Amino acid sequence: QRMINLLISLGISAAVTGIFLALGFAVWASLLPAFFVFLIANFLLARRIGRKVQAIAAEAQKELAAQHFDKGIKTLESAFRYSRWQFFIDAELHANVGVLYFSLKKPKEARPHLEKAGPRGAAAARAKTMLAVLQFQDKDMAGMKATFEKALVANKKDVLAWAAYGWCLDKQDLHDEAIAVFVRASEANPTDERLKNSLTALRNKKKLKMRPYGLEWYQLFLEHPPMDLAMGQQSGGRRVVFQRR
Repeated sequence: QRMINLLISLGISAAVTGIFLALGFAVWASLLPAFFVFLIANFLLARRIGRKVQAIAAEAQKELAAQHFDKGIKTLESAFRYSRWQFFIDAELHANVGVLYFSLKKPKEARPHLEKAGPRGAAAARAKTMLAVLQFQDKDMAGMKATFEKALVANKKDVLAWAAYGWCLDKQDLHDEAIAVFVRASEANPTDERLKNSLTALRNKKKLKMRPYGLEWYQLFLEHPPMDLAMGQQSGGRRVVFQRR
């Protein structure tokens, strides 16, 4: 896929090289300023496109907050037109759109987006966690494990990803693997008491209690939320997350 910003930056850099060569400078002396011009041009162009995408994301968030879910998603999807301009925009958009579709209980629409989510960041980790949940529901244990591991590479501090990983393993009677996951989770998040309590429960052969993980846990649709939390389970609360570049 062509990245327009990169091509523009290379073109400007080539022009600067040509100017310096025409002025009689040596090749090495021409390439050095051209390199710095390339970096500056690419930075400014990326910042420009980033602002455009952020503006669309903000508009989409307003629609979601007003519970205009379909319109909010369509607004966000309109930002895909900038994906040819800059690296990573496409992957972040897929992550956010996939999370929104999943939150609306539309797995068929969510899955292709979740599969294209990027490798890093909070949105990527949540997207991959949701994809792993879909694989768990499809009884694709190998795929689920691989996807959860990718989610944790994206963000090893994502407590929900760790909790969901361990819960899914435990539900498949893979208790030792579930314990191992919660051990890793506690090491990655040493101050999180919820993970420690889950680890203790498994070691004592008790059922995992997921309510302490809050509303976000129930937004994975692995368990029905208690009545007092069910009223708050609105997809409008899902925020669109983009990394600043």
